Amino acid sequence: MCITIMSGCKKDPLDITPDGRITLADVFTDEKRTEAYLNTVYSSIPKYFYGYFLVSFLSGCSDEAVESTRGNQEFSLAPVWNIGGLTPSYNPLAITGGPGQGVDKDQYAAFWTGIKDANVFLANIDGAAIVTNSKNKSRFKAEAQMLRAFYYLELIKQFGPMPIIDSSFESTFDFKTLTRPGFQEVVDFIVHDCDSAIANPDLPLRLVIDAERGRFSKAVAYAIKSEALLYNASPLWNPTDDAGKWQAAAAASKTALAALTEGGQFALASDYGNYFMNQSDISASPADRETIYEILARGGEHDLINFNDIPSKLCYKSGTNPSQELVDNYDMQATGEPPISGYSDAEHLHPIINTASGYDENDPYSGRDPRFYATVWYNNAVYDNINGEIRPLEIYAGGREELKKIPPNRINTQTGYYLRKFRDPKLQVGQDANARWKKYHLSEIYLNYAEAENEASGPVAEVYDAINTVRRRASMPNLPSALTKEQMRERIRRERQVELAIEEHRFWDVRRWKILDQTDKVVTGMEPVKGPGNTFTYKRFVADSRSAWQDKYRIFPIPIGEVSNIPDFDLNQNPGW
Repeated sequence: MCITIMSGCKKDPLDITPDGRITLADVFTDEKRTEAYLNTVYSSIPKYFYGYFLVSFLSGCSDEAVESTRGNQEFSLAPVWNIGGLTPSYNPLAITGGPGQGVDKDQYAAFWTGIKDANVFLANIDGAAIVTNSKNKSRFKAEAQMLRAFYYLELIKQFGPMPIIDSSFESTFDFKTLTRPGFQEVVDFIVHDCDSAIANPDLPLRLVIDAERGRFSKAVAYAIKSEALLYNASPLWNPTDDAGKWQAAAAASKTALAALTEGGQFALASDYGNYFMNQSDISASPADRETIYEILARGGEHDLINFNDIPSKLCYKSGTNPSQELVDNYDMQATGEPPISGYSDAEHLHPIINTASGYDENDPYSGRDPRFYATVWYNNAVYDNINGEIRPLEIYAGGREELKKIPPNRINTQTGYYLRKFRDPKLQVGQDANARWKKYHLSEIYLNYAEAENEASGPVAEVYDAINTVRRRASMPNLPSALTKEQMRERIRRERQVELAIEEHRFWDVRRWKILDQTDKVVTGMEPVKGPGNTFTYKRFVADSRSAWQDKYRIFPIPIGEVSNIPDFDLNQNPGW
């Protein structure tokens, strides 16, 4: 029997019904109620995507983008975050608001709720009355284990190690006895849950029935384990650079790739840009074999267009404006070389040009990695449908999509760029988008493996194979041979920023790499200046100077209410808070 994790199916099975109050024992003596409780465990998964306050992406809180509400709606997510608004008593990612403002949920509370519900489910599933299909009980148990692992991973990425709770509490439990373990201990717990799910013969590797959309498959366990061990090996949580942690991370991702790609069960999509504009299809022979887990529709998908479009189409805001730093990371297609190797000044206004790349400052958008054109709208790019008209974007002064630096507004770009990724340009404001948030997809596992194996063994052939597989999908040349370990590390980090752009990875990557102070002080843009004969010159400028780059912003503070409830949190509050 299938479980449909839809918004209308999230009613707590312990709610009062016309037959009276349901007890926990009643839930697990009824097959449908048992399934309903598993739905409850799923219901704490955030919507991610543009599900943050004022319909925002998280990317505006990283060096990937400037949120267009900066300077005119300063109470929205990114402006509050970037001035250092995070405190133990206030988390901008948990800003609440009224209907239509894109608010999802306070993730700290949601993740703990999910862990609690998973523990309750796991404590009762073995004795549950599942008679329709005997394999369902085993599968449900595996799903709850994965959900618990998922919530713990998302929790510790933000807040660091948390108390390991593997059972439901009695009403008399003393929460003051809880203590914080090390990061390794929590990751071991996550890995144990994932391994249990992977070993479960009743859990499918991937979903093949559309009615099961939203459920976890065995592939999700591989993805969670891969990411958890990569974070555990990264500098933030591996200060001694323990090679064993990198080896464990590499082994997990290598095993995942072998299991997922065997027999073509999973494979990279052929068209990078189109992949992100669509919902995955679920069947025995799907067109989309890249998606490992996709967040269900959040409702009102037209908001994606209305809150992330161009002024010519009368959107509410342009939303996520890609940064020059993101653009600079796209290699040249002909040579496969990065056009910009760094900056000679703190404000990023004087790029160090890689002369071997073939990059031309006077023609900066020609010949770039195809993923650039699938992610970013730039001056003179031909937009497919602007109210029925196909024409180039006019981002220069006086143009119909002109850059607005002073004073900024929420409709025009503040960086000289508009977001292309996820958005079908043929859709008008008010139309529903088909894009869904790919929480896990196969290219991430390739990049996880490349990073971990390079740190464990150096740039061996397997590292090249993994990263070049991702590049070839985008019609990019292979990386040059004979790179050093340090050079390969830099190329892998660039590849992650490009391949996973605007997918929330960059926000966490710069933290686990401990380079936040190098990336998040300043974000720049590019101003196109129109000359005679429709010619253009381009001038870099500082789009946003930021304050949330100090070491303490690598890990969120434990909320003040939790500190007062659990004394060990007070003694072990995160550094700097």
